[in-house]
Amino acid sequence: MTTVTTPANTHISPAAQISTNGNRPTPAREPGLSTRALHAGVQRDPFHHSLTPPIVQTSAYAFTHTAAAVDFMDERMRTGKRSRQEYGRYGNPTVQAVEQRLAALDHGEDAILVSSGMAAITTSLLILLSAGDHLIVTDDSYHKTRVFVNTFLRRFGVECSTVPADDLAGLEAAIRPNTRLILSETPTNPFLRCIDLEALADIARRRGVLTLIDSTFATPLNMRPLDYGIDLVMHSATKYLAGHNDLMAGVITGRSELTTILRESQSMFGAVVDPTTAYNIARGLQTLGLRVERQNASGLAVATFLENHPKVRRVWYPGLPSHPDHAIARKQMSGFGGVVSFEIAGDGAAASRFVDALRLPYIAPSLGGVDSLVIQPAIISYYETPPEERLALGIRDELVRFALGIEEADDIIADLAQALNRLHL
Repeated sequence: MTTVTTPANTHISPAAQISTNGNRPTPAREPGLSTRALHAGVQRDPFHHSLTPPIVQTSAYAFTHTAAAVDFMDERMRTGKRSRQEYGRYGNPTVQAVEQRLAALDHGEDAILVSSGMAAITTSLLILLSAGDHLIVTDDSYHKTRVFVNTFLRRFGVECSTVPADDLAGLEAAIRPNTRLILSETPTNPFLRCIDLEALADIARRRGVLTLIDSTFATPLNMRPLDYGIDLVMHSATKYLAGHNDLMAGVITGRSELTTILRESQSMFGAVVDPTTAYNIARGLQTLGLRVERQNASGLAVATFLENHPKVRRVWYPGLPSHPDHAIARKQMSGFGGVVSFEIAGDGAAASRFVDALRLPYIAPSLGGVDSLVIQPAIISYYETPPEERLALGIRDELVRFALGIEEADDIIADLAQALNRLHL
């Protein structure tokens, strides 16, 4: 049997690799997601034969002579593409290798690393929307995302409608002739609501509207929105992808015709990722499959424990049958993640006493890392929001969001139990 090979420094999507058996082409087995997280985009004949992709720590790239610079500029003007690097804001080999790996994980044609998850959102919206356009966002999306679309974008003549995440009929009814984009998260923060991606993509396609999904909570290991017809997907790489609570970055993945537009504008905005950050994302991706597998298992175990505890009023976790979007989550997710939100059967002060009694998690506003983190959203994320607005969004003072790390599930549950047992309600 012969196998078609490619140059060592060329990345080909695993799904596109073909083996031949005689005269009968057969699709090669597509590597698993954990394998792709480790190997996609990695050169097999790297610089100085280094096993680990090197950090190309430079801000500029030299030309050997003037004619080489002229040839490069002529080719760029003719094709609109760069055959090599010239300046750090336009690209970096370390960054590009990680982008290829992230694109392979999300089944995208291309991926762009940017300086934070919010930069992924804001850059996309600023480039894809113009004055007079209309945007639809779902109601349980990240708080700062909704602040951006409802305040900042309005200053530039972009209108926004907010619809419930579970109301696709209402979402379609909100589409106007000037609607350009639908933005949602799934699962959402903090209630882990799950939108039906296939149905959403169908509505958007029929009405000629682009779709952008924030899939940070799911990761490409648990869900790949592009497979359901979504146009663009973004992640806060700060969270699960990097996985160690030690860097900030974001990624946008999708069709190359869209990412090309975003990449050209990224170099103008300057929301780039430095090569050391990209290197550390690559290191995090090496263990992504192992971490997500642990966090999926722990998330379900913790959610089940909390749901059966008398001092917990309600639990939101899409892996539980009690979650309003459990059926949707089961249809489009292979795992349900490591974030569990729940209400203590008391008031905000009781929730604070519970949080302070925990011994394993840190009180910190992030998720997806190796350490467990816990917050009361009313204090950390919505403290400046008037109480009546918080309540309208369902953010009660007794709401707790627990982001599981990779500690043993039994140890996390034991810690939750002792903190709950100390509460006198």
